[in-house]
Amino acid sequence: MHQVPPSKAKRYASMNQNLGQRRWVGQLSVLVASVLLSQALPVWAQSKEEDPISYTDFVEHIEADEVKSVEIYEKQGLAKFKLKEQAEQDEPSEVLLFNKNPKLYEILRKNKVDFEQIPDPGENPLVNILFQFFFIILIVFVFLLVLRRAAGSSSGPGQILNFGKSKARFHMESETGVTFVDVAGIEEAKEELQEVVTFLKQPERFTAIGARIPRGVLLVGPPGTGKTLLAKAVSGEAGVPFFSISGSEFVEMFVGVGASRVRDLFKKAKENAPCLVFIDEIDAVGRQRGAGIGGGNDEREQTLNQLLTEMDGFEGNNGIIIIAATNRPDILDTALLRPGRFDRQVTVDLPTFKGRLGILEVHSREKKMAPQISLEAIARRTPGFSGAALANLLNEAAILTARRRKDAITELEVDDAIDRLTIGLAMAPHLDSKKKWLIAYHEVGHALLETLLKDADPLNKVTILPRSGGIGGFSQPMYNEERVDSGLYTRAWILDQITILLGGRAAEIEVFGDAEVTIGAGNDIKNVADLAREMVTQLGMSDLGYVALESGGSGQVFLGGDWGKPAEYSQEVAQQIDRKVREIVMHCYENARRTLRENRSLVDKLVEVLLERETLEGDEFRQIVLDYGQTVDKKPILPEPLPLSLLS
Repeated sequence: MHQVPPSKAKRYASMNQNLGQRRWVGQLSVLVASVLLSQALPVWAQSKEEDPISYTDFVEHIEADEVKSVEIYEKQGLAKFKLKEQAEQDEPSEVLLFNKNPKLYEILRKNKVDFEQIPDPGENPLVNILFQFFFIILIVFVFLLVLRRAAGSSSGPGQILNFGKSKARFHMESETGVTFVDVAGIEEAKEELQEVVTFLKQPERFTAIGARIPRGVLLVGPPGTGKTLLAKAVSGEAGVPFFSISGSEFVEMFVGVGASRVRDLFKKAKENAPCLVFIDEIDAVGRQRGAGIGGGNDEREQTLNQLLTEMDGFEGNNGIIIIAATNRPDILDTALLRPGRFDRQVTVDLPTFKGRLGILEVHSREKKMAPQISLEAIARRTPGFSGAALANLLNEAAILTARRRKDAITELEVDDAIDRLTIGLAMAPHLDSKKKWLIAYHEVGHALLETLLKDADPLNKVTILPRSGGIGGFSQPMYNEERVDSGLYTRAWILDQITILLGGRAAEIEVFGDAEVTIGAGNDIKNVADLAREMVTQLGMSDLGYVALESGGSGQVFLGGDWGKPAEYSQEVAQQIDRKVREIVMHCYENARRTLRENRSLVDKLVEVLLERETLEGDEFRQIVLDYGQTVDKKPILPEPLPLSLLS
């Protein structure tokens, strides 16, 4: 005997159950249909047997005085009547009526026929009113129920009932998982915020001697320097209730909503004091009031007014410390920055060499690094990198390592990651053509001047491999760490920088002539113009005197800046400025051409090697220059210095 497997038995049982359910539904459908037919057939048969007479015959019966009584059903458009010759037990005859029958009533009254208007069966005006009222209440109840569910759900799309409530994320205990150990490269800011942690943990130490706990701390710095990370670390160290919100979450389309959210936020904070409130990107709500061409924004200004009142109004916020972060302190309202609101402003600047080294050590903990990789070398190659940029650098190197199926990150991946972040994504090599020769001479012009000029930064790499963004090649210097970190640039360095920037165009003209000049030096020329004009108008590095003739940057009209501000000097001074700028640029350009012309054979040799290898490291480039007997120990090689009349 064949035995059915358990799985098939279950499937057969479910199939039988489904068939039973279908059979039961089919029987029920047949039963309902039979009941409906049983009710409809007699009516249909009666209607077939007793067809109503026409309206004309009905009127003729009335005028012939043959009608005994009439019952009129206006809603149904029907009239039932009996003739005088009919017996009492006989069924009345029916006639279909028009919608409006004013003449029918006249005919009935004229012939003195008894008639009666019969309302619809079961029709009661009070019942209709009650039914409509009940229907409206039902709709309102369902609507409120839906709104309540949407407001109560954290992922609900509406949250209409909580429209004026604060959207701050609340943690009764710190859940950030970040402490000061995880923050590197910004030691000064950590020391400032360490006091905030002490304020939250042991406020009695300060209040006992009359000290007032700061109300707010403003973190100011470029993007990616770790402002939000610092706030998370303060929360993790203090172990107090923590509210976090973005400035943009206060502002809504409707006026007054943002102010309501500020009140609700501080109400919750007072209930959980001592606590920490972190407002990220506070410039979204704290901009200058009444700024710009179109005036102010009522909603944002009301929100800011409420924030100012809550931070330092009639009521004190004992135990509540606000930490706000922004990279645009210049657009914040002055009332927000005064002592009593933000008592401390902590600058979170770009990390120095030690800071970059510490950041790299933090982010390299979970990455497999080759033993020969030196984090110090990476830190020296990345001046100006923020903490976020350094984290992204190691992540890009790890991605390249995985793509190349290697077990650990090597120096090659780090080098490619730096180039990808600073220059762009590497593209396919150039084909052998005139374009490749033009690019090679252009980049060698830059690189050779970087190698020979006394005050220039040394060459790190030169390549003719194209990059994304239309970059055909590049010459990369190794920036001086001390100069970049301090921001102090000498006049000699600026002049050498202008000469180097013009080296690409100078090489093209010396080798190919004026007719073959390309647009590849367009960006270099813009930078040259900016540097030279800044020397004359802002840095006092010309004989026009030590006067700032122009203010840096442009007036930001929509942030309250001046619009259509007149020139800060006369037309005569403007002509002198243009003349001095041109003299500086042309002198550096002539020196660049002269240097390349006197070293033409060396230029050709460097181009030949670069075309063959496509990339030359700085040491390899300098070795080729030494082999040709050129001095690369930063001795001045320009035949004549820049005249003192241009620099005094």
